[in-house]
Amino acid sequence: MQLEQSTSLKGYNTFGIDISAQYFCAFNNISELEVLLAFRNEQSKSTKMPLLVLGGGSNVLLTKPIKGLVIKNNCKGIELVKQDADYFYVKAAAGEEWHSFVEYCIANNYAGVENLSLIPGSVGASPIQNIGAYGVELKDVFYQLEAYHTEEKYLRIFDKEACAFGYRESVFKQALKGQYIIMSVTFRLPKNPVYNISYGAIKVELEKMGVAELNIQHISKAIVNIRTSKLPNPKEIGNAGSFFKNPQVSRFRLMALQDEFPTIACYKVDELNYKIAAGWLIEQCGWKGYRKGDAGCFAQQALVLVNYGAATGNDILALSDEIIASVKDKFGILLEREVNVI
Repeated sequence: MQLEQSTSLKGYNTFGIDISAQYFCAFNNISELEVLLAFRNEQSKSTKMPLLVLGGGSNVLLTKPIKGLVIKNNCKGIELVKQDADYFYVKAAAGEEWHSFVEYCIANNYAGVENLSLIPGSVGASPIQNIGAYGVELKDVFYQLEAYHTEEKYLRIFDKEACAFGYRESVFKQALKGQYIIMSVTFRLPKNPVYNISYGAIKVELEKMGVAELNIQHISKAIVNIRTSKLPNPKEIGNAGSFFKNPQVSRFRLMALQDEFPTIACYKVDELNYKIAAGWLIEQCGWKGYRKGDAGCFAQQALVLVNYGAATGNDILALSDEIIASVKDKFGILLEREVNVI
């Protein structure tokens, strides 16, 4: 463990934004974390030194130099902690790469996370955001997590109810924001899975693959194929995946929108509410493939904002502001960023 000063975070965020941190250090266990938190306390004067925890850096947009301490969770390890008649309980350390965890489950025939293949980021970040894709959300396979309180210095177990999961939301983004550092997540994975291929693109891809008998390996491969065809690789083009949430409207509001925009892309949430595809809204406003300098809107998926090389966080943020304003003007819908702006 080595504490660095004035360190560039370019390699620690998937947008590839070149922003410096006053102090930076990675930790591999609770003991090292406690040393870093003690350093933070020593450096604090009248106010507490700011603290930023990074996992995979896949859901942040850095817009200014980071004052204070930036720490990266590098805790590793995956294990089957127990099983019963219906479920496997698999525990993963927070610093594990999310897709590597999915690959581990696929290799061991643990079902439930195959639809979440190739989502960037870390295991520890997954419950904060309640990540989701292709009809599955993290909460569907979540059992519990361990999180360390940065001030009171104890390890607390959170069950699903305590996490207060919502659409790309959790208690860690709201009431408990900044108070805990997630150390591990335990997943409850069904021994008798029900495969979710409700999204049409999955069925089409499985047909292309010539799949006759469905299994989690085939579903994972299909989703990897779909995502790689539509989404840029952060190692090649800086991005954080979906930049905006899909907005929710009432059934009556949707009916009014359909009168004016008959082809509007939407899906049902419940009897009274529908979600509208943010990517469709953005594309209809003419942003798909747009580029200004090195900040742009990806040509294959309008929901993804990208850094083609030298864009700053503020360049990306300004572009997102313009997109939000144009969608509001055309559709009367206010888009909400999924990415955390720092």
